Amino acid sequence: MSHFSINLKEKTMDQRDAFLKEFRGETIGAITDQSSSDELFQNQVLRPILKLQNDLFIASFINHLGKNRIDFDAFSVEKKLTTIENAIQKDIKFRNALKGMIIALFTIDEYAQYIKNSSSLNKRMMGMLIERLKSQVQLFELNAN
Repeated sequence: MSHFSINLKEKTMDQRDAFLKEFRGETIGAITDQSSSDELFQNQVLRPILKLQNDLFIASFINHLGKNRIDFDAFSVEKKLTTIENAIQKDIKFRNALKGMIIALFTIDEYAQYIKNSSSLNKRMMGMLIERLKSQVQLFELNAN
């Protein structure tokens, strides 16, 4: 590979990373000297991405309900909340699709940080997503028909 193509690739990655950070917006949540690396990642990377992708997550969950012929409207609130949790925790394909929607918006450096501690960060990511969807359960009632 020539020196020119390496520089071009680096420049393209730098532009992508700068675009992603600007597109996602600011850090969400408190950051202190006592914050762990996972907390920093959560507030600087995961929260802004989850906020940005919120409408896509909702559309994806509505699609999941339809594909699996789940009559969500007929459920009690408690059953709806359980259904959201189970869909993300137990349906591996669905969970991986959601994870992909998040990871796709990582910068290269963030991805490198993510793969060092992916197990812990995946738990954090999916837990936050479950809570986000649960807090918006009323939106599925309006759109599921």
